Amino acid sequence: MVWLRNIFTLFLILMAGTVIAQSTSDLQNKIDERNNQIKQLEEEIKQYNAEIVNTSNQAKTLQSTIKTLDLTKKKITTDISLTQKKVTNTESNISQLNSEIDKTEEHIDINKDAIIIALRNSNMLEELGLIQIILSKKNLNDIWGDLDNISQIQTVIRDKSKELVVLKTDMEAKQTSLTKQKKDLLGLKQDLTGKKLAVEYTTKEQATLLTQTKNKEQAFTQLVKTKEQLKAQFEKELFEYESQLHYLIDKNSYPRPKNSILSWPLDSVYITQKFGKTVGAEKLYASGSHNGVDFRATTGTKVKNVLAGDVVGTGNTDAYPGCYSFGKWVMVKHNNGLSTIYGHLSVISVSNGQRLDTGDLVGFSGNTGYSTGPHLHISVYATQGVRIEKYVNSKGCKEAVLPLADIRAYLDPLAYFPSI
Repeated sequence: MVWLRNIFTLFLILMAGTVIAQSTSDLQNKIDERNNQIKQLEEEIKQYNAEIVNTSNQAKTLQSTIKTLDLTKKKITTDISLTQKKVTNTESNISQLNSEIDKTEEHIDINKDAIIIALRNSNMLEELGLIQIILSKKNLNDIWGDLDNISQIQTVIRDKSKELVVLKTDMEAKQTSLTKQKKDLLGLKQDLTGKKLAVEYTTKEQATLLTQTKNKEQAFTQLVKTKEQLKAQFEKELFEYESQLHYLIDKNSYPRPKNSILSWPLDSVYITQKFGKTVGAEKLYASGSHNGVDFRATTGTKVKNVLAGDVVGTGNTDAYPGCYSFGKWVMVKHNNGLSTIYGHLSVISVSNGQRLDTGDLVGFSGNTGYSTGPHLHISVYATQGVRIEKYVNSKGCKEAVLPLADIRAYLDPLAYFPSI
């Protein structure tokens, strides 16, 4: 009979679907091996960072500066190896997940086929009826066998329906994990590109320094002195210019100082210079001393966005000889009336108009612009009081594009970052 053949087919399907092959042990072993390598590389990077900090804390001489640059290149090169390992591991995890998803889909199809056949057989048995079953059989054993088949089919339908729900839930979880893994992979590949550029920047910086000083300490000392003078000149003229700006700033247009409105821009936070001389309870910048907060960050350190917002400007004041300002910078406008600028970057990883979430990559720290050493500078503004313009009134920075703000628009970043 047709329905008996279907029952036989049903059991063949059930037998085929009882085992799902696991991920190959070779792939998992490779992932485990790379995880161990990742831990070793992270330890190496930690040691390099400690050496860089120690060297930077020494007297600022040509020899110590070159040594810092050498260590920085080694650190970033190791960081590139670390990121490449993470990329390979993530690709392996994605491959593993894809394989598991394929097998889960196969199992789902098997269960669906089993349920369809079981339902078809159930309907055929119902149509046949108990009297016909009894009349069609030669003995009582055959009758009890058919009745037992009906019971088994109903059990199959019930069990396979439950299993199908579990498999669907498992599939959804794996697909969510796969989406995250793919996003992580894109982030790692972006990191890798940025770190490679950071190595190129560090190499170029070292070559430029040796060309400018001809490897002579006296020339280096004079270079540092000249930069400090030009920086002081720029800060003085900037403060005088911004003191004349009178943008309309509604105090209700931005949040009052409150910790944790902004998240930290670095994974490891160490503040090297706080906001400058201030006036008023809100600590508004009004001196020309230091209009933001500096963080210790060796060249090539990942810089993260502190709050969701839109990139409204990027630039490089080093493109204008004698402009000792932010160097490579990125400005982000947030939805709450605040704007932030990230200065002295070695690599910019975003573009104008790009939407960023909190924690997204902005770029990599560096030593561009005027800087006494690699670090990250962040200024926080009341958005209404800042504009990105050509600085046409400047001597050293004439025609450079950078944010210019009413001095009342400068806010103390530490009033908005998490408590230390």
